[in-house]
Amino acid sequence: MAQHDTDPATILGQIRWPLRLTRLGMTAERGVRAFWPLWSVIIATLAVLMLGLQDLVSVEWVWGAGLVAAVLGLCSLVYGVRRFRLPPEEAALARLDNSLKGHPIQAALDRQAVGATDTASLAVWHAHQQRMRDRLAAARAVEPDLRVASSDPFALRYVALVALSVAILFGSLMRVQSVTTMGAGGPDLAQGPAWEGWIEPPSYTQLPSVYLNDITAPGLDVPEGAQITLRMYGEVGALSVSETVSGTGETGVDPTETAQDFEVVQSGELAIDGQGGRVWQVAMIPDQAPEVARDGEIETTYEGESRIPFTATDDHGVVAGNARFTLALDEVDRRYGREIAPESRPALEVPLPMPVAGDRSDFSELLIENYSLHPWANLPVRLELQVEDDRGQTALSQVEVLDLPGRNFFDPVASALVEQRQALLWNRQNARDVAQIVRTILHRPDSLFRDEAQAETLRGILASLEEAVPEGLTDQQQADLAQALWDLALDLEEGDLDDARERMQRAQERLQEAMRNGASEDEIAELMQELREATDDYLRQLAREQQREREQNGDMAQQGDPQNMMEMSQNDLQRMMDRIQELMEQGRMAEAQEALEQLQRMMENMQITEGQGGQGQSPGEQAMEGLSETLREQQGLSDEAFRDLQEQFNPGQQGQQGQQSQQGQGQQQGQGQQPGQGQQPGQQPGQGQGQGQGQGQGQAENGQSLEESLADRQRALRDELSRQRRNLPGQGTAEGDEAAEALGRAEGAMDDAEQALRDGDLPGAISEQSEAMEALREGMRSLGEAMAQQQQQGGQGEQGMADGGNPGERRDPLGRNPGANGQTGTDEGLLQGEDVYRRARELLDEIRRRTGDAERPTAELEYLERLLERF
Repeated sequence: MAQHDTDPATILGQIRWPLRLTRLGMTAERGVRAFWPLWSVIIATLAVLMLGLQDLVSVEWVWGAGLVAAVLGLCSLVYGVRRFRLPPEEAALARLDNSLKGHPIQAALDRQAVGATDTASLAVWHAHQQRMRDRLAAARAVEPDLRVASSDPFALRYVALVALSVAILFGSLMRVQSVTTMGAGGPDLAQGPAWEGWIEPPSYTQLPSVYLNDITAPGLDVPEGAQITLRMYGEVGALSVSETVSGTGETGVDPTETAQDFEVVQSGELAIDGQGGRVWQVAMIPDQAPEVARDGEIETTYEGESRIPFTATDDHGVVAGNARFTLALDEVDRRYGREIAPESRPALEVPLPMPVAGDRSDFSELLIENYSLHPWANLPVRLELQVEDDRGQTALSQVEVLDLPGRNFFDPVASALVEQRQALLWNRQNARDVAQIVRTILHRPDSLFRDEAQAETLRGILASLEEAVPEGLTDQQQADLAQALWDLALDLEEGDLDDARERMQRAQERLQEAMRNGASEDEIAELMQELREATDDYLRQLAREQQREREQNGDMAQQGDPQNMMEMSQNDLQRMMDRIQELMEQGRMAEAQEALEQLQRMMENMQITEGQGGQGQSPGEQAMEGLSETLREQQGLSDEAFRDLQEQFNPGQQGQQGQQSQQGQGQQQGQGQQPGQGQQPGQQPGQGQGQGQGQGQGQAENGQSLEESLADRQRALRDELSRQRRNLPGQGTAEGDEAAEALGRAEGAMDDAEQALRDGDLPGAISEQSEAMEALREGMRSLGEAMAQQQQQGGQGEQGMADGGNPGERRDPLGRNPGANGQTGTDEGLLQGEDVYRRARELLDEIRRRTGDAERPTAELEYLERLLERF
């Protein structure tokens, strides 16, 4: 080997650039680790200056912060200088050699220590040296490790970088110049003066901020209330601001101030005078004041809850509002207990409801409250609505005089007590007169009170009232006595069924008298409203009475002779009363009188019914339910036979299928199956459907195979169908005969399925079971047609009443009659009034509850989710 081949300079010449780059990287590593505190301080200081924080504080704070930054920078510099050392070439050579396989650099620089005179040994050495030098061609510079996490455990360098990033996005380098002009007599800048400006619209307008330096157009459209921010950099006085949009005039800030902020309250001119200045004509977009108004009729429920509709508008949205009720003293009937001046009471203020979601710029809402307990209930008041927008602008509606909605009492004693309660709250000086009237009511209480306890309660109220009269009522005594009178009036008003019937009859008599005397339309409307409310009260009491009878006597309690009863929906009653009012308004008093008498007869024979299991069902309905249960049982047997067939070809799947079957049957039982339905002959309650799940486990106890168990159940189901076929209604008609024939075919198919199961022929059994189910469905269709024909033929006679059942006993979740002949629709209207909203909320809550049940089948969950998306 030639001598120059072993020269270190020649060997290192092959890796000159990788070695230099590696050494440069090591220098960067040591520089970063030594000087990261210094550049962190510099970056943080620059970020603060770019954000313009120095313009927000006094010059003393700026110099103090500058001194702190200078001290930190000097300390960081000393720290870096003391720690920084240039890496030697040997260290770079060792790092590069360690990155190569076999350390070829060190091997190439080695010298042979022994065997230099041996030819064979020398040849081996030369070959080794050549391989190492060949590997030097693959040398690449080693990447530096610039991580300093061990030296900066709190990541202060990243804090500085984040601050600089924010400053780059939202700050400006020109703001750095302002620090050199702070204080009097600052030195001149090398560059000329500069400025920056922003317009920030109010947040509720949802408009973006505007950077004035980018606006070259001479005109600007700015929303009212926008904030204009201007910053001037350079020599103080080189730039000045003149504006007429803030409305401050000459009382504003000094135009040479370097930092100016003002609000746009009017259209005008904005100008920056000086080098690089601009002028804009600002057109202010006014923020319109909101508007509010009453809209629609006020509705009041029987319990006194009122619904006051209103509308509100604003260009950017209403944020709040309230309704203010004040007593219209000049409109009050000042007789009796209201002759003296009323006690001073604050105005009644109620917050207005706002839309929870959606646009508030134009909306309609209902103020729903119950003011029955207020001292001004049913007295004239002045209603004024007020709304407010984000800017603080308010608007008032027109003052409207109306009677403060409250509950009306129809019982004479209850009405008298409520009147005395109001007199007591009007002014406590009425206490002596109130006590005298209460004592008058108690003079002969037997004919006025249903219960002696009610009279005793009133005596206690009277004693407390007379005891407090000499010294005068305190606020607490006044409130307690008023509440006691109210509670007793409610007890008397709600009363029992006889009282409700009496009030209804009294309202009917008053209406009849008005019809005979030729009352005005306003009197007719008032009396009709009284009749409606009394009728509603009677219906509520009638429902409560029947509920109490059922609880006392059980579900077998008789409701009366169905042939002498008449059932009507509340909508039918409403339509009849609307018709009576219409006839009276048209002057057709004779027809109205006849309609009213017809309504009285209907109310006397009316009953309210509710679902009572199977009670009141016709034979046809019972047969349809029995066949439906038989069809479900047959479907369950077919499913179990199919799972058994699957188990023969896919062992180990039975447990999973059984679990799914249990879930499905559990849901079926949860959907209204009544106790005792679907039982096979000889079974006890609790068997039936549950037998299917327990059969596989039961076979180990009785020694039967699964096929034999299924065959026994199939035979029991066939016997049940045979019994049902013998008792099938509608026999003798064409449709009834078709139903019996179809059920006969189903019975034969069940017999064949039983034999196939005993023979172990599961495919044949499943085929026969399918035929049985199809025949069952055909029989049920024919039976439904036979029942429909019977109802059409005898729907108006006694037979129709017997077979038709009570249409109010079974209703779907929406309150409609489902029918008894297989119909899935009805011409009957849905529930009306508050019931429909209550029922809709209940159904929606139930759908949400079932959607949250992860154990339900996937298909059902998807269906429920589609319902929620739609409704």
